[in-house]
Amino acid sequence: MAKMFNKDAYVKSYRDMLLWRKFEEKCAALYIQQKIRGFLHLYNGQEAVLSGLINSIDISKDKVITAYRCHVLPIAMGLHPKYVMAELLGKKTGSSKGKGGSMHMFSKEHNCFGGHGIVGGQIPLGAGIAFADKYNNNDAVTVCFMGDGAVRQGVLHETFNMAMNWKLPVIFVCENNGYAMGTSVERTANHSEIWKLGLAYEMPCGPVDGMKPETVKESLDIAVDRARSGDGPTFLEIKTYRYKGHSMSDAQHYRTKDEVEDYKKIDPIDYVLSLIKKKKYLKEDEILNIQNDVKNLVKECVDFAESSPFPESHDLYKDIYDGPYNFITD
Repeated sequence: MAKMFNKDAYVKSYRDMLLWRKFEEKCAALYIQQKIRGFLHLYNGQEAVLSGLINSIDISKDKVITAYRCHVLPIAMGLHPKYVMAELLGKKTGSSKGKGGSMHMFSKEHNCFGGHGIVGGQIPLGAGIAFADKYNNNDAVTVCFMGDGAVRQGVLHETFNMAMNWKLPVIFVCENNGYAMGTSVERTANHSEIWKLGLAYEMPCGPVDGMKPETVKESLDIAVDRARSGDGPTFLEIKTYRYKGHSMSDAQHYRTKDEVEDYKKIDPIDYVLSLIKKKKYLKEDEILNIQNDVKNLVKECVDFAESSPFPESHDLYKDIYDGPYNFITD
């Protein structure tokens, strides 16, 4: 029987989500200062999805894979955020040694397999990881995240078919934040309920409230039990919302400020904090301590990243092949 959300779970959820939000806000500031280059896709507003996730899976053996908007996923899985910040700044101490950047977060030690910039490219990879675990009898589950734009890729249908046919221990999760870049879900197909795509393959599927961590956990608990018991995959459409644009360069002309403000009224962090106060799980000074701890941790991450060295030119050819580098030129 799955454990329900209790005091400890809500307190941890508040601490985690606040850290992820403040971390991303600092990333936005560093991007404006041109200390983070390239693209930057922020997770603000979607934190309840990952909070529900880590309260449902076993992070010591279960795997996760996603697309971009992936900075806080390895943090949720246990990687110290300073290594994520270093990666964002392109430093040698980063989780991918400064070579991946914003869209390619990776930590094998913490079962986080990306971070992928190709839209939908992670979907068959997630099924492949699950296939390996089933083949090796690892009793592990893979959670494969995708956006509402990625579900329009043909590879999703090929993967769904194989995953059901082979009863793979994989959970496909569509984080539907309403927009594929600047295109609303309603403009991409003649249906807006993405979860129904699973019906064609007789795959258990359904919609989930993604603004509350406990509703995410409840749905994932069922899917995890199903996958771990050998009954195959599940497809969940977790309905969430991003407060920031698709990336930092997004002018957001496709939505109104009123729409964003309406969603902020059900902000997952505010929701959990109000519940903590209502149930008197924490005193005001304890809440303040959490907020100060988060602030100090984010500062520690920035200090670590800024003081770390950049990769050297000869590092370019490392971590590519295991064999001799006979193609390297002076």
